[in-house]
Amino acid sequence: MSQTPNLESSEYSQVIAIDGPSGSGKSTVAKELARALNVLYIDTGAMFRALGFFADQQKIDLTEGPGLTSFLNSIQVDYGVSPTVLIRINGTDLTEKIREHHVSKLASIISQLPSVRKYLLDFQRALALDKVCVMEGRDIGTVVFPNSFCKFFITASVDIRAIRRLKQLQEGGDNSITLEQIKDDVRKRDETDMNRVVAPLKKADDAMLLDTTDLNLADTINILSNEVKFRAAHLGFKL
Repeated sequence: MSQTPNLESSEYSQVIAIDGPSGSGKSTVAKELARALNVLYIDTGAMFRALGFFADQQKIDLTEGPGLTSFLNSIQVDYGVSPTVLIRINGTDLTEKIREHHVSKLASIISQLPSVRKYLLDFQRALALDKVCVMEGRDIGTVVFPNSFCKFFITASVDIRAIRRLKQLQEGGDNSITLEQIKDDVRKRDETDMNRVVAPLKKADDAMLLDTTDLNLADTINILSNEVKFRAAHLGFKL
C-alpha cells in the first residue's frame, strides 16, 4: 500500500493511469477496474489502432508530411459512442476491425509519429476533463497525465502475454496465427515501444509495478482497486 499522499488534490488529475507493454493484459485490467469503480474507461491503444487502420484503408503514407497532416485535419474521432461501439472515425465503427492481428503493426508504426501523438494527446486530455477515469496505454503516467493521482505499470512474461493474445484472437475467430509468431511480434513491439524517440514505453517513477504473470484477474483488480480507493480517500476524490 502506498504512503499517504503529501500533495494537495488540486495538484493531481483525476486519472487512474495504467501503462504497460503489449499483451500485458492492461486493457482487460483497465476495463474491469473502471467497471468495479464505476468510472469512465479510456483505451488509448484502441485510438492508435483505429488511426493506423483507417489511415491504411485510406492509403495514407504513414510518415510525417502534408498527407498525414491533411488526414488528421479531415477526420472525426468518436470514442465511447455506446456500449457496443468503442471507437469510430468519420462515422465508421472500427470496434471489431482494430482487434485484427495485423493492426498491431500499423498501431506500432503510427504511434511513433509526433503529429499523431500530439493529435491523440489533445483528444485524450479533453476526454478526461473534470472526471475520474481509468486511462490505459504506454505513456499515460509519463506523458499524457504525469500528474495522475494513481499510476500503475502492468506487465507479465512474454510467454504469458503471447498466450493471452493468442486466446483473444482465437475467441474472435482468428486461428491463422501461431503462438511463436505472436511471441516474436510481442518482442518486436516491446523493442519498438521502448526505444522510440517520442514518448517511449517506461514505468513512471511513482507508478506501482504489478507483474500479473501469476495473478488471476480478480486478484489483480482487488489489488488495484484497494490502492485507488486509498489514494482517492486521502486526496478527497469522490469515486
